[in-house]
Amino acid sequence: MRLFLIGMPGAGKTTLGRALAALYELPFLDLDEEIARQEQRSIPEIFAADGEAYFRQREAAILQEVVHRHPQLVLATGGGTPCFHSNLEVLLQEGLTLYLHVPVEELARRLLSEMAARPLLSHLPDVTALQQQLSETLSRREQFYERAPLRCTGSGCTLEAVSHLITRFLTSS
Repeated sequence: MRLFLIGMPGAGKTTLGRALAALYELPFLDLDEEIARQEQRSIPEIFAADGEAYFRQREAAILQEVVHRHPQLVLATGGGTPCFHSNLEVLLQEGLTLYLHVPVEELARRLLSEMAARPLLSHLPDVTALQQQLSETLSRREQFYERAPLRCTGSGCTLEAVSHLITRFLTSS
């Protein structure tokens, strides 16, 4: 099984992904960590030096590599991954995609302390600006996220709830 987690920054893709990988005894990868490893620099350094367009091209290429290299895995994607190039089609065709939907207020609470480390948020002055940015970003991205066959919302995205959701989906398919 390949399980892809999508959703906004701060939705819990990496945290839940690690737990799901352990539960299902599958390898776990975080796409942003894999990009940073291959580029030998952090995501903020990539954005600063080469810009978002370069990052999105590398993201698409590395997503393809990861999918072809791992017939089984749990992958936490970056928040924008499904929204660029043909990444969403890759995710939908090559595995089971789960959208972690978390309300903007909760995302802002989770992200407030790590804004400086996130290139698309580091310029924001305060929590109000952060909430506004997250709301605008979500409104652009939701059309992509909503295409995932599985979805969990907010505090319902526990390991137990998501594993039941996956089991029900797989047994009904």
